[in-house]
Amino acid sequence: MRRLPPLHALRAFEAAARHLHFARAAAELHLTPTAISHQIRQLEEILKVKLFHRYPRPIRLSAEGAALYPVLRESFDRMSSAVAGISQQETDRPLTVSVTVAFASLWLMRRLPALRSQTGLNLKVEADNQPVDLSGSDVDFAVRYAVQAQPEDHWLPLFQDKLIPLCAPELLRQTPINDDAGILRLPLIEYRWKCGAEASPSWQRWSRAAGLGAMVPEVTQHFSEEINAIDSALAGQGVVLASSVLAGAAVAAGHLVLLSDVGLPGRTFWAVSRGDHPHFAEVERFASWARSSG
Repeated sequence: MRRLPPLHALRAFEAAARHLHFARAAAELHLTPTAISHQIRQLEEILKVKLFHRYPRPIRLSAEGAALYPVLRESFDRMSSAVAGISQQETDRPLTVSVTVAFASLWLMRRLPALRSQTGLNLKVEADNQPVDLSGSDVDFAVRYAVQAQPEDHWLPLFQDKLIPLCAPELLRQTPINDDAGILRLPLIEYRWKCGAEASPSWQRWSRAAGLGAMVPEVTQHFSEEINAIDSALAGQGVVLASSVLAGAAVAAGHLVLLSDVGLPGRTFWAVSRGDHPHFAEVERFASWARSSG
């Protein structure tokens, strides 16, 4: 017989650990922050450990909490997918998602048949690089790229990104390299970073991270969009610092080659929906499926 703490306490902890915020967890579960705090303290008393460091603010997971959280997150994700898979209440109503052109083309498009067959979800894809107003449109949710969740709406983490140096295999056959310094001797590709200049995936930042200093050769080709920079690299025109998420399929297929273990920290991809959305359970189903499909 399994001996488990109360399910409501485990669910309250998982939500609070995911948001690192009791009020946001309370809003998601339609409870008060006081109720969330009480349920987590109940769980801590049962387990006889502290799951959060509450002071100084903001809260953060303890070592025990950090060990428990991913297990619970995966368990709830799997339960959600299983329930969705056997539900007799499926509908053909499409779920409208707003994504960037790059995310639609490089990540989502190839996965749409699997999404439909594995979850029953039918997505209507709105691809636009301008952020959509979730409260003033018919969009059900958006995939956004940000450092952390914002207090408004529901933010469900999908995957953590990393910016990595990639090029086509034929470029390496023409110009073999033996170390990180050799990467800078290849034609360098850059694109306009829209998330703040201080975190831009520039070759100067990468060179410093690799211990090579900040002086690099002149960039060969500039693009306004990351998707065009990745296409340029696929065509053998140079090396690009690209999203490990967006370029992952090309790397797995051998169309692009990872040139170094040195990368730059990226942001997190999130599924974002209004807190009062009537189909939020379907958004959660998408997020659970997306995490499992990589």
